[in-house]
Amino acid sequence: MKKILRLQSALLKEIDKYEKLVTERSHFIDWERVHIVSCAKLGYLMAEKRGVDPILASCACAVHDYGRIITGKQENHAEVGYEPAMEFLRGTGLFEEEEIQQIGIAVKNHSKKAEIGSPLEEIVKDADVLDFYQYGYGFAREEQKVRLEKLLGKRV
Repeated sequence: MKKILRLQSALLKEIDKYEKLVTERSHFIDWERVHIVSCAKLGYLMAEKRGVDPILASCACAVHDYGRIITGKQENHAEVGYEPAMEFLRGTGLFEEEEIQQIGIAVKNHSKKAEIGSPLEEIVKDADVLDFYQYGYGFAREEQKVRLEKLLGKRV
């Protein structure tokens, strides 16, 4: 469990660092702070229900927007964040290489909401849309709305 806390603490330090370096942002910086924690909680709970390692899922959900944290840009943040997120994870010393690879793929593919990926990827995608929804954000793409409606079992 402390792995999640240690990862989030490291991510918060990264956000603090990049807040000073990247002043133009698609989302305000406090959103990044809230989103990493909230998605991690959602991911943990979904993983327990779906039979996936909840600590790994929580960590993948926390780090999934690393590309946006370091660039400030929403556009292509998943793909842009893939390699830097894996380097960040290696630097924490918290993960085995196989775990880093799994999280990296989830980071890279989390914006592809219409595609079905590994169970870990699906948890990250689901946590992301649920978190946007619970904070009242709308969706830019239809595939996000479709995923949310499937999760909730109703039209939104």
